[in-house]
Amino acid sequence: MADNTAPEAWAFEQDLKQVLVDNSAIWPMLHSARLFITGGTGLIGRWLLESLRLADQRLGLGAQATILTRNPAAFAQKAPHLSRYPAFQFIAGDVRDFDSPPGEYSYVLHAATDASKTLNDHDPRQMFDTVVRGTRRALDFAVEKSARRFFFLSSGAVYGPQPWSVERLSEDWTGGPDFTDPTATYAEAKRAAEMLCNIYAKQFGLDTATARIFAVLGPHLDLDIHFAAGNFIRDAMAGRSVVVESSGEACRSYLYLSDLTTWLWQIMVRAAPGSAYNVGSEDWISIRDLAEKTANLLGSGRFEIRGESDTGWNPGRYVPDTTRARLELGLKASVPLDEAIRRTAMWNGWNG
Repeated sequence: MADNTAPEAWAFEQDLKQVLVDNSAIWPMLHSARLFITGGTGLIGRWLLESLRLADQRLGLGAQATILTRNPAAFAQKAPHLSRYPAFQFIAGDVRDFDSPPGEYSYVLHAATDASKTLNDHDPRQMFDTVVRGTRRALDFAVEKSARRFFFLSSGAVYGPQPWSVERLSEDWTGGPDFTDPTATYAEAKRAAEMLCNIYAKQFGLDTATARIFAVLGPHLDLDIHFAAGNFIRDAMAGRSVVVESSGEACRSYLYLSDLTTWLWQIMVRAAPGSAYNVGSEDWISIRDLAEKTANLLGSGRFEIRGESDTGWNPGRYVPDTTRARLELGLKASVPLDEAIRRTAMWNGWNG
């Protein structure tokens, strides 16, 4: 590590190099590819751009990406190295009604969404509209441009609340969200968006593939939004007691973002037409145990269970079965939870 390289930046670079190595067989398939990416300035989009930039630099892919974002100037301040990268073009627009840029595109990677608790609580109509209308606009664009593939980033929320008796949810689970409950707006919108993908495959012959993403951890995750794991890391790093507002019985699993990035590139390039894959970790943990683990790894070991009613959309289990990804594409989670917590904290300034 160079003397002037901060530990957190160095660790992130190692993550990106691992993504580069793990995808060594598919980078040649993106040689001279043109990608159109929505949601490219969000958490997952940022990882995709960082890894594509590194692959292009190291391997001379000659790939180009056009990234649709509401505010290119704001992203340029946040990530100038990406904003200025010659192979990337950032265009301003709303995913629901953007103007089509010229030229043809090999892949349309649709990651734009509004996964905001504030919107879910106070303006669910806008959330539904952004997900569904945005997906339809992106699908129309893919048909217009004769894209080789439309890759949709969906969510494990499409399965609805997971019964306690089901340890892990597979892709053929036929449950679903409660459509009479507006707190399920995000989940229902993603389900509708997946249906649109299948409609366009049938009606227009568009090649589509879907990734249903579960919970994640890693650099660039905002520790102040509505994700318990991030909140726990924030509080433990600050020396505060880690607080669980609920009973802590809910169960989650966390895929580290370098693994997630590898999985997404692999699915985009290698998945069979029309297929959907769970993307996440199978190693579940209760929220209570996660709080204790985080407090012990990063802080004083203090944690508190307040036992209040859980008003979230899923107070139970949220754990995928990833057998399909493992058997068909050879994908696996390589970063264990303890290390994922440490690396996320290191990115945010924790020095151990």
